[in-house]
Amino acid sequence: MHVVVPKPLHTFGQHASGLVANLAEILAVGEALERALALLQAGDVVAIPTETVYGLAGDATNGVAVARIFEAKGRPRFNPLIAHVADRAMADRIAGFDPLSAKLAEAFWPGPLTLVLPQRADNGIHPLVTAGLDTIALRMPRGFGGELIARLGRPLAAPSANSSGRISGTTAQAVAADLGDRIKLVVDGGATPVGLESTILKVEDGKLRLLRPGGVSAEEIEAVAGAKLVRGAAGIEAPGMLASHYAPGAAMRLNVQQIVRGEALLAFGRNRAEGWQDAAAMRNLSE
Repeated sequence: MHVVVPKPLHTFGQHASGLVANLAEILAVGEALERALALLQAGDVVAIPTETVYGLAGDATNGVAVARIFEAKGRPRFNPLIAHVADRAMADRIAGFDPLSAKLAEAFWPGPLTLVLPQRADNGIHPLVTAGLDTIALRMPRGFGGELIARLGRPLAAPSANSSGRISGTTAQAVAADLGDRIKLVVDGGATPVGLESTILKVEDGKLRLLRPGGVSAEEIEAVAGAKLVRGAAGIEAPGMLASHYAPGAAMRLNVQQIVRGEALLAFGRNRAEGWQDAAAMRNLSE
């Protein structure tokens, strides 16, 4: 059993004006395209829905915009970002594709798969995006993200829209509660359908390496690739490889026997800790 003690979030509230209690404006997908486009063209950042999790998007060719992503998240600059593209033609201008990477892109793009590829010279991507590496992580998103990139005409750097090291936001409300005092706009596309970040792969020395598990399963990838995945990497080659990447924003106790009033209980199986009736909230993942 796990017990999570809730931790207060940033002040958050919806006003009639559409502004949250800090700075971020929340607009529905159908109303947000022009506003989001204007902010991105001005070198600002926008939280947008994707099929995986919400992303904090900025023009990947604009150093000011990319720096604002790192600043808003509190993200270390040695941790590279994923560049999101509208189509394969945009991807080909940025990076080179080996035959296996091309096969995977054909099978899973647009969708929750990121490929780490060698950068092309003079591709216009700001060096902050890649943390100085000669490779770049590329993904083609579905829906609003893809439409926004196509309208902008440039790739978007878009890590998950959350404070660095914390769990990724899957609703506009979660994003606004976390980052609303640091960004101007959250585009509300509802709960993200996948709810998990993209799988990251790299073809290296003829081997298919899994750098981060995510929205495309190992079995799906191996079925298309016709090869087994090799797991892990020697260093930080892609986003999501830091140890604290999925740390919750609350204190946690494991295998508890007694619930303290006010705690929330996340349970597994039939056994329940004593005092579970006094839990502030409870969910059993086995039910």
